[in-house]
Amino acid sequence: MSILLFILGVLVMVVAVGVSIGLHEVGHLIPAKRFGVRVPQYMIGFGKTLWSFKRGDTEYGFKAIPLGGYISMIGMYPPAKNKGVVGATDAPILRKSSTGMFQQMADEARHAAAEQLQPGDENRLFYKLPVYKRIIIMLGGPVMNLLIGIVMVGIVTVGFGMPTQTSTVDEVYQCVVPLGQETTRDASVNNGCLPSDAPGPAYAAGLRPGDTITSFDGKPVGNTDWVPLTQAIRGHAGESVPLTFERDGVEHSTSITPYKTERPLINDQGQVVTDASGKRETVEVGFIGMGSKVENISQPISSVLPAVGTQLKGVTAVVLDLPARVAAVGKAAFSDAPRDPNGPISVVGVGRIAGEISAMDQIGVADKVASMFSLIGGLNIALFVFNLIPLLPLDGGHVVGALFESVRRFVAKLFKRPDPGPVDIAKMLPLTYVVAVGMMVMGAVLIYADIVKPVSIFG
Repeated sequence: MSILLFILGVLVMVVAVGVSIGLHEVGHLIPAKRFGVRVPQYMIGFGKTLWSFKRGDTEYGFKAIPLGGYISMIGMYPPAKNKGVVGATDAPILRKSSTGMFQQMADEARHAAAEQLQPGDENRLFYKLPVYKRIIIMLGGPVMNLLIGIVMVGIVTVGFGMPTQTSTVDEVYQCVVPLGQETTRDASVNNGCLPSDAPGPAYAAGLRPGDTITSFDGKPVGNTDWVPLTQAIRGHAGESVPLTFERDGVEHSTSITPYKTERPLINDQGQVVTDASGKRETVEVGFIGMGSKVENISQPISSVLPAVGTQLKGVTAVVLDLPARVAAVGKAAFSDAPRDPNGPISVVGVGRIAGEISAMDQIGVADKVASMFSLIGGLNIALFVFNLIPLLPLDGGHVVGALFESVRRFVAKLFKRPDPGPVDIAKMLPLTYVVAVGMMVMGAVLIYADIVKPVSIFG
């Protein structure tokens, strides 16, 4: 049964990846058609066409290699200018010889593009559109992924709820274990306590698992106020403070004296603060020795965009350092070095995680569904950021080319020079191929690593 559930999780993610790619291309297709560009093909996958149909000017279909998708637009490459000839036009030039391999690559690309032209296409060429329309077309795909990510994050945060620390006590420590010794203690022997340890203030005050703290130092504590409560406890080291809690529907009063000890430094969001080397920063604060019960609590819709922003920030940090991170993954895959659980993974890794979630008996159905939505959202946010990298053949490279053209034309107009015309991205094909090969190599490394040394979110 577990194997079937694992396969089901993988299949769900395969479909989700396919739909995400398809909608990405729809993000390009809709504005392209809206602006009058002829789109001969809309395809999911690469290689040999498996199935297709034609509607209007466009052939829609699936290809054999499901590693992406594309739409083809007429006029992506502007024709070379027949410079030096009186009365020359911008008609494509088909050279019998070339000044070099790179020039020949550009000429061949223009020639292939020219062969797609049909009568009536003169005003349906991509490069003839105003710059802002070209940018809208190229940003349409990434924006579609971002919208999918926002919807998925919204479904999880508002519909299913986010894991949230509550004011309900989950565990109570009978003693205060010095920082750094937690993992060396045997909890089965005297609850991990030594005679030299200070007694746990929470245990001494009568708190037990299942109790819900309702006030601290005379101030009410709400169900989701665990972080403010922790900060208040830390600020009252050595002071006797009144505390109330509810047990089995009955409210009880007690007093508690937080023990001053070294603990990890936490920020206002309850996250542990680390230094530049990744080591936890510590500070002497009040500590009472108890843990919070984590529950899925529905968040307001206003929390969706900040949650998306947090994911965007994390993904951007990975993408900005992608070559180094992929190299680290490759090193881990071919050695005994540990793999960074926060490093990049391939779609194979995402599928494997989805399978693990689906097969786990300890996770309820609702949590499994929420995890799938979360994975799909994270995948689309990653696609959004990745496609904005300002290098061809990615969408960000086309946007940068259009912006450069706009700036170049503005400067020419400012200094009353002739219009330089559209940017010839065909000249960038050598760099485009280098980037494409680099992307394929990094993808192969990640896929191999996800097979031989996969990242597991469950440790």
